[in-house]
Amino acid sequence: MSQIQNTEPSGLLILDKPVGITSHDAVYKIRKLFGTKRVGHTGTLDPLASGVLVMLIGRAAKAAEYLVCDAKEYEATLKLGITTDTEDVTGAVLTQCATLPSPKDVAEAAEKFLGVTQQIPPMYSALKVGGKKLCDLAREGKTVERQPRDITITHLSVTPTDTPSDYALSVACSSGTYIRTLCADIGARLGCGGVMSTLRRTAAGGFRIENAVTLEYLNELSDEERLGLLIPTEELFRELDAVRLPDFYYRLCVNGCEIYQKKIRTSYPLGTRLRLYTPNGDFFALGEVREYAEGTAVKAIKLL
Repeated sequence: MSQIQNTEPSGLLILDKPVGITSHDAVYKIRKLFGTKRVGHTGTLDPLASGVLVMLIGRAAKAAEYLVCDAKEYEATLKLGITTDTEDVTGAVLTQCATLPSPKDVAEAAEKFLGVTQQIPPMYSALKVGGKKLCDLAREGKTVERQPRDITITHLSVTPTDTPSDYALSVACSSGTYIRTLCADIGARLGCGGVMSTLRRTAAGGFRIENAVTLEYLNELSDEERLGLLIPTEELFRELDAVRLPDFYYRLCVNGCEIYQKKIRTSYPLGTRLRLYTPNGDFFALGEVREYAEGTAVKAIKLL
């Protein structure tokens, strides 16, 4: 059931972004289809990539900064024997190597990247340094120092294909992991170089490709049918406990007051985030347990 207030559409849409358009292009198209300017997304996908792009429509667009689960899964192709300035096949070729490692060596090299490791973000990325996107700096011919970041890869399989240089990758990882850099790092470990040639995101934040819809499909629907596809915003926070507030405390909460746990008979630890519901059972805010003079209390940190 979609969340609609004052006729504005609001909720999540799981889009299967096609190859060839940017995530911003996808936002523009969704704005037109749903008739609202308030559209955002989680986890940028480059034009080369396809797959799950979680669109945040209407009031849901305010929720992005508070996401609690953003693990991702990908299917990609690693091409060995080449390096480029973008770490994928769209870039300028920097080196080539005619000698390719065996499938056994490739599997052993990939295994080294399982678990918690560090990764240096690529220059061709949307990450900002000094207020400017790295990709914009790269297009200006500039290279800046990037600090390595911790990433977690929980699953990584490497399967040979009919093309000796190409391997199919299946990856489950933490948010902030760059698959193109993973491909480049595997190639560097093998000594032959490597780039990403295809990428498809199959899951993000618990939402899977099986539940995604294409732009072509959306174009064929009526306005009412499109609205029927929206997922309630609260699904972004489904891993959090839910608290339904009595009417008196609900009114205090929406007016910015803290709600002491002893008053509503809860005892969550400090820092716990919660889904807050109206007396009628409607999700209205993300809350957090904080310390106050008279004890711990729940405070709404984002009204949704």
